[in-house]
Amino acid sequence: MKNITLSADENLIERARQVAREQQRTLNDAFREWLTQFTQQSKRVEEYDALMEELRKTVRSNGPYTRDEMNER
Repeated sequence: MKNITLSADENLIERARQVAREQQRTLNDAFREWLTQFTQQSKRVEEYDALMEELRKTVRSNGPYTRDEMNER
């Protein structure tokens, strides 16, 4: 595991430590979880973009539709 050094406001760090304590974990654990989620965001965006591109190729519409046509059930 690699160590990194971060800078942040002292009060913010202390509040984060308090939250971590309340959750019965360390600030390091919370940061590792955040880092995992942060890196997965771009993957989810890429997957979403790929899906939308695929749907554009396969889903066709006879539109544009009028307001009445769009509200038909």
